[in-house]
Amino acid sequence: MITVDAEDLIALVRNYNPRTNADLIRQAYGYGRQMHDGQFRKSGEPYFTHPVAVAAILTEQHLDDATIITALLHDTIEDTKSTYSEVVRLFGDEIAELVDGVTKLTNLQLSSTESQQAENFRKLLMAMSRDLRVILVKLADRLHNMRTIKSMKPEKQAQKARETMEIYAPLAGRMGMQWMREELEDLSFRVLNPEARSSIMRRFLMLQRESGDVVHQISADIRAELDKSGTEADVYGRAKKPYSIWRKMQEKDLAFSSLSDIYGFRVICGSVADCYAILGEIHQRWRAVPGRFKDYISQPKNNGYRSIHTTVSGRDGKRVEIQIRTREMHEVAEAGVAAHWSYREGVRARNPFAVDPAKWISTLTEKLDEGDHDEFLENVKLEMYSDQVFCFTPKGDVIQLPRGATPIDFAYAIHTRIGNATVSAKIDGIRVPLWTRLKNGQSIEIITAEGQRPQSSWIDIATTGRAKAAIRKSLREEDRGRFVKLGHELARAAFEHVGKKATDKALRTAAKMLGVSDEDELLAQLGAAELTARRVVETLYPELSLSQAEEVDQARAVLGLSSDQDTRRAPCCQPVPGERIVGITYRGQGVVVHAIDCPCLEEFEEQPNRWVDLHWHAGRHAAVNTVSLELTISNDAGVLGRICTLIGEQKANISDLRFTQRKPDFYRLLVDVELRDVEHLHKVMTALEAETDVAQVARHRDVTRKP
Repeated sequence: MITVDAEDLIALVRNYNPRTNADLIRQAYGYGRQMHDGQFRKSGEPYFTHPVAVAAILTEQHLDDATIITALLHDTIEDTKSTYSEVVRLFGDEIAELVDGVTKLTNLQLSSTESQQAENFRKLLMAMSRDLRVILVKLADRLHNMRTIKSMKPEKQAQKARETMEIYAPLAGRMGMQWMREELEDLSFRVLNPEARSSIMRRFLMLQRESGDVVHQISADIRAELDKSGTEADVYGRAKKPYSIWRKMQEKDLAFSSLSDIYGFRVICGSVADCYAILGEIHQRWRAVPGRFKDYISQPKNNGYRSIHTTVSGRDGKRVEIQIRTREMHEVAEAGVAAHWSYREGVRARNPFAVDPAKWISTLTEKLDEGDHDEFLENVKLEMYSDQVFCFTPKGDVIQLPRGATPIDFAYAIHTRIGNATVSAKIDGIRVPLWTRLKNGQSIEIITAEGQRPQSSWIDIATTGRAKAAIRKSLREEDRGRFVKLGHELARAAFEHVGKKATDKALRTAAKMLGVSDEDELLAQLGAAELTARRVVETLYPELSLSQAEEVDQARAVLGLSSDQDTRRAPCCQPVPGERIVGITYRGQGVVVHAIDCPCLEEFEEQPNRWVDLHWHAGRHAAVNTVSLELTISNDAGVLGRICTLIGEQKANISDLRFTQRKPDFYRLLVDVELRDVEHLHKVMTALEAETDVAQVARHRDVTRKP
């Protein structure tokens, strides 16, 4: 039975658009219901309940009639006898184009292999660039599917949840629809890690029993301060979503009890002047937390988001995050890019803060070089996931970069020529390493030198697609001959592993299959580590993959060393095959291999002659790489035995185990596990995280254990 009929849906639209074309919506409702007649969802409900629910979700964003009708018809061309020409005849070109666009998006397998995923991502962005309403319908479609995912098979639930977490949730966030991002993440979290989510919920309930209704108490405190000054504003408070809390616990390696800012509050007022006045009143009443202030009113995000963010020490010393914005800013904060199509009282709302969708989509793709598929996917995901920081040139010009950007990204954002010639940088007048992460409001001076060229290590330091693409291009041009020679050696060794020869014809065929211009370019990409020998071999001979070949000789596990150099793994970061690495030479000790993000590398910043560019040998490595894992487990009988069994089931050996903390209800311990590579590490950690009695598992890195 369909709970929302045509008149109910029309009433939802009329709430914000009294001039809606009710007859056309009624016609689309009847047509969609007729086309889906006899079809059922896996839950047993009539299939048409789904398009109706998607349309209802879009009414919450006050979208135009064309988008609502597209939602009602979005599965007709794909799943029924309906055709594109019939939709044109009945509903016009605009709606037919939108329905066709959603159909094409539905057919994209975004969770397929990486190269296919990259190409499909290109198609997704192309569809978005033609009309962004296509992705708004698709996001609402995914939201309803995630809300009703329990009727699907477990493996299908996991696949859809991963795809949602990796693609659709960050895309919704990038579009400014933060409420949708949070709900998509939490619905995915419920599928992918139900035990962790339940644990967060239980701790929330316990906290509420201990401290009462904190949200109501703090909201009342804020309202009391506003009443004193006579400022008119609405105050809303809420606890943050379980996934948001879980992610913060993982990123900062904190226990739930150590988290302080798990509540968020919004103050919605009438004008920009009120925003800053309210900020002053809050900071006068409560102490601001250093480093937690962001002014997105003076420096808006690309999607039009404007707000002031601050964190203060509120009642009982609890950290409280407060967002302050006007009502028009709040509309954009809720609807994001969709605010461009929002209606109010029957006319298109003229919100001065809503961005032009065409301009927004160009900011997502404008700086992405036409590189290979993997590079494209890497760059787009970086752009989608990132928040922004705003820094200044010495002349006072503002440069906008993703959070986590470095001086190298800043240099390339100014001009490729400046980026290529960079030798060092100053932040607020102080010389800093090139891998320093930039913060809001800093003044950056780039120091260049004639003849300077990009270093290969810059690829791992840079975060923006523009910088990475420019660095790779420069390296290819400068070192092409060396890369081709090294690539030929890598290809020869990889082909010999499976009993084949790397002939010119074989390489030419592989280049064609991988979409590379010719065999020389293929070898150059191999030598530059932009393409793996394993992928080349598996492209030509999928039945003879390197994963079935002999294990890599441990004496040759690392490439990039001269014949007289020995190597060993750094005990501080314990790098494993599959991770990006760099070598540091030590007198009498050979070359020590560090992970590229190892904090110990900072002390060698002024000694570039000691750095060695290294890569792991492609192939199957032996399980001899020790990694320390820190576990927090329940203090119950048999738990430790199950943990050891789980690790053994993943074909990993425990070389050492030591307790660091013993409590009545839990133990904390370090387990040294011998692993093959980063994929093996991921499998072991995933198996442990899935165990009910494991409260937390993390990779342990000890920077005090220097080589």
